[in-house]
Amino acid sequence: MGLIKPHRVPDFLQRYFSSFVFKKDVREPTIYLTFDDGPIPEVTPWVLSCLKDFEAHATFFMVGDNVRKHPEVFKQVLEEGHLVGNHTFNHLKGWSESNADYLENIGLCQKCFAEVRLEENSFQKPLFRPPHGQIKPGQVKEIRDSYKIILWDVLTCDYDQSLKPEEILEKTIELTRSGSIVVFHDSLKAERNVKFVLPRYISHFKSLGFKFETL
Repeated sequence: MGLIKPHRVPDFLQRYFSSFVFKKDVREPTIYLTFDDGPIPEVTPWVLSCLKDFEAHATFFMVGDNVRKHPEVFKQVLEEGHLVGNHTFNHLKGWSESNADYLENIGLCQKCFAEVRLEENSFQKPLFRPPHGQIKPGQVKEIRDSYKIILWDVLTCDYDQSLKPEEILEKTIELTRSGSIVVFHDSLKAERNVKFVLPRYISHFKSLGFKFETL
């Protein structure tokens, strides 16, 4: 997906990579916010507070090692009605890993979820998002029957500290459409941008009648 600035994944790529979910077909104006790389106590609780202020729900793709270190934040996400998804245990890039090591790391993350979660979420398959969008065909083949693989329609690039938050906000609003799965990050690297962009982004689309739902 090698673009630097906020971008939408082209529709022809979404059609070609049919094993992945990039956006959802919806009847009512709906956006699917997702947050990658948490949970961490410095940012995730702020995100949760912002979502609560707007009565919005989201899906958090969590790094297993962060769940291990911050189980109380993981539980808070679930208690407040959001969903969680697997983002590997160590935020691995699938292109750089053997299939066996990558699959083992996904399993470690899922095991960590099972050890601290309060109750099962409602989706039939666990959700998985490959870090950096990197996953080999052989890795897809191994996990697609067990996990629903979620990519994105819109990437905010909120982690890019060279981008002005105003630029991220404007471009992300421009790219979003009903049914979009939109990637933000609850990480230290993204903290400055997400704290500026997220409330203004949600407020804009709420004023237009959009809902924010879990996947």
